Amino acid sequence: MQSAALSAPKSAPKRSTPLQIRNLLFDLDGTLTDSRPGILACVEFAMKELTQPIEEDLSFCLGPPLHQSFARLLKTDDPERVAHAVALYRKRFVDVGMFENSVYHGIPEMLATLQSSGHRLFVATSKVEKYAVQILTHFRLDHFFDRIYGSEMDGRLANKGELIRHLLAKEDLVPAKSWMVGDREHDIHGAKQNGLTSLGVLWGYGSATEFEAAGADHFLATPKCITHLACR
Repeated sequence: MQSAALSAPKSAPKRSTPLQIRNLLFDLDGTLTDSRPGILACVEFAMKELTQPIEEDLSFCLGPPLHQSFARLLKTDDPERVAHAVALYRKRFVDVGMFENSVYHGIPEMLATLQSSGHRLFVATSKVEKYAVQILTHFRLDHFFDRIYGSEMDGRLANKGELIRHLLAKEDLVPAKSWMVGDREHDIHGAKQNGLTSLGVLWGYGSATEFEAAGADHFLATPKCITHLACR
């Protein structure tokens, strides 16, 4: 195992090399911005409105699609009940929670370096696309990306594997020349399902243990590690 600053499981298959890499797909929450405060406050609001007790640590809600998180919290597979919880979440999210958020240190500099080096940058987030656009515009990060991709209001494309497949097809990208950068196992699984090299970032909500179990190709401790890997 290499250092945590820039590491890869020994068993990781060889995919694209730095000289071959052309496209980088970035997750949003936990990768570009720290949205923990807003997400958890909105989950708590929805559960309070539903008069449902919270019986576990809400950290698991950081990463998965909302419908999946509320199904677990409510212990139900009733789509109408889950949809109602998601609607309550979004009520607070649109009013307040969206911008209870901050950009991680070093992200603007990393994106600027990658862009000036000729890489094509995209966002691939399970968050609703129009919200992702608003957040990235608010933080003045939107101009770094060729396009921002996210899920639909009804939950379509919330699965990271399906979203990446959709993005690759729309942009006509070659998987072997593309990397997926994210902070949770869902990003790693989505990358592997579509033949992309997977990079797990350690400044977000995941961990080296989670990334290793998911089969990540690299673990990265800082945004600078991404530029070193992609631009060397």
